[in-house]
Parts: sequence; C-alpha cells; structure tokens
Amino acid sequence: MSLPAIERFESNTGVRIYRIPAEAFPNFIVYCYVLLGAGVPTLVDTGSGYGSSNEQLLAGICSLKTDFGESITEKDIGRILISHGHIDHFGGVAFMVEQTGAAVGVHEIDRRILTSYEERVIVATKDVRVYLERAGVSESTREKVIEMYGFSKKHVKSVKVSVNLEEDKPIDGMSFIHTPGHCPGQVCIRIGDVLLAADHILARTTPHQSPESITRYTGLGHYLESLQKVSRLDGIRLSLGGHEEPVENVYERIDGIRASHQRKLDRVTDAIKAAGKPITISDISKHMYPDIHGYDILLGLEEVGAHVEYLYEHGHIAVCNLDEVERENNPALQYGLV
Repeated sequence: MSLPAIERFESNTGVRIYRIPAEAFPNFIVYCYVLLGAGVPTLVDTGSGYGSSNEQLLAGICSLKTDFGESITEKDIGRILISHGHIDHFGGVAFMVEQTGAAVGVHEIDRRILTSYEERVIVATKDVRVYLERAGVSESTREKVIEMYGFSKKHVKSVKVSVNLEEDKPIDGMSFIHTPGHCPGQVCIRIGDVLLAADHILARTTPHQSPESITRYTGLGHYLESLQKVSRLDGIRLSLGGHEEPVENVYERIDGIRASHQRKLDRVTDAIKAAGKPITISDISKHMYPDIHGYDILLGLEEVGAHVEYLYEHGHIAVCNLDEVERENNPALQYGLV
C-alpha cells in the first residue's frame, strides 16, 4: 500500500515534530515521531518490525534531510521512547537500537514487555486462553484465536531499557502523563502545546479496550480515568496519535470517546435484555459483532469483556451461574441484569 506523506509540526516551545508513517501490518498504518529540539534527536515508537515496517521507518528518517533540510540520519537518533507496549509501536525497537545505538525509555509498567518479551508472550497467552474459556468461547475457536494471537509476535526481540518515563520527571522539555487503559504502561508525551497521545486518543476510532481480568492496568475504568486526566491538561492545541489523523480539539474528542463507550455499555445491557436469560461474553460479542472474522474475533471478545467487566464492577449486572462457578475449575460466566 502507498504510505501517507511525512508531516512536520512544531510546538510552541520550538520542538520540531516529524510524523513518519509505516505499515505495521497489512493495510494498517502506524505513526512514529522524530523530535528535534528536545535534547538529543528522539524517536517516539518504532513500528511493528513486521514486513517492510523497519525499512519504511528508516527511509522516513533519512528523508528528513532531503525533503525537510534537517541534518540528521538514523545514526543521530540518541533516544528511543516507547509510548506503550503494543507490538505495532515497539516491535521494531531491537532493529532500531541496532541501527542507532540509542537508549530506550518506556513506562515502568510496560518495561518487562521490552526487557523480557519472551516471558511476557508466554504469560499473556496463558491469560488470554483462560479468559476465552471463561468468556464461553468454544474450544475450536479458542485454538484458532490463540494461534493468530501468537503469529505476529514471533519476530520480536527483548532489549535493554535504561530510561523510565515518569510523570514527575520531565526530560528535555517533555513531560509524561501515565494513561493506563488501552495498555498498562501507556504514556502521553506533552511537548509544550502538542500532545503525543499514541493510542490513548485517536481521531476517529475509540481505542481498543481489554478487560483487566486479562492484564492489570487495562480495563474501561482505568481508561476513562485516564481520559479525565488528559481533559484536565490546559492548553493542548494539537494531539498526534499513533494512528489516524491529528486531533485539533482534544477536549471535544474526549467527550466523543466517552459518549461512544456509554453507547457500548448500553448495547451490552441491551444484548443481555434481548436474550431473556443469562448469557456469556461470547454470546454478547456475537450479538454486537455478528460479522467479524479472524483476529477481529479476539478484539471483539476483549472489547465486550472490558465493558462487561465495567458493568459488573459498577453493580449493573451479576454472575448468575454461581453453583457452576463454585463447582468447576474455570466455567463460562453467565451474566444477567441486576
């Protein structure tokens, strides 16, 4: 596919921000950022490392000299910051470290994803398997989903992390806002009046949610709290995400995302009501997303699970098959309205 053009932005603190596209997965664009004027030349996110992603990122960095007049090559990158531990944002980090020799920074909650990646894949896969069983997914579908879950993760290598991104410790004019929900260690990076929002805030899509029963510090509750945290930041003129277009009114967009999640919560309760009996997360997902296939099945199950979890935590629904839960090892949970 053809890539979007590289774009240049500038903060009111004089930092030049270059937005470089790469194809993280087939027909799926991720944006990485080169920051010039914030200490050493800094790369924010590295793409997936899958397919042509590495080569596209390198070519984008090299084009800053020819197309924008910046005297920089990849060898000048002195720092790589990872916004969060999802593969489309950090999968290319080992390659970029080899190319640049740069120090790597990430929030401490996502640190082990980078430093002990092989361990995290094994543990996370087990957690997903347990979740799918509890969600009421059939054994055959579980196996297909788990196979797809692990497919794109086999090429990633662990790297050393030497910089912790902490809220109370700005670095060269960059401040970090921990915004868990979409990912446990997700950070937004504020550079003057510009926010690098990664996957916390996107222009068109409500960022994917997963239940905290799979991974700590995810879940809709954490995500909504993190939206509130960003909404309290004054003076954000522009928000640049890891996907999709720039957001010029981040406060209005936050309101839109909140409204979208309320609609999804209503759809979950409507699905339970329509069933007329207690149903599983898998049942709800099929009701809400009847036409999804492939890897989207897992994404749908996680999205529904995050909203079911939120409704359960806030007392709107209840587990109705308690005898079975008490008796069996990991039965599918059946939910009904309170």
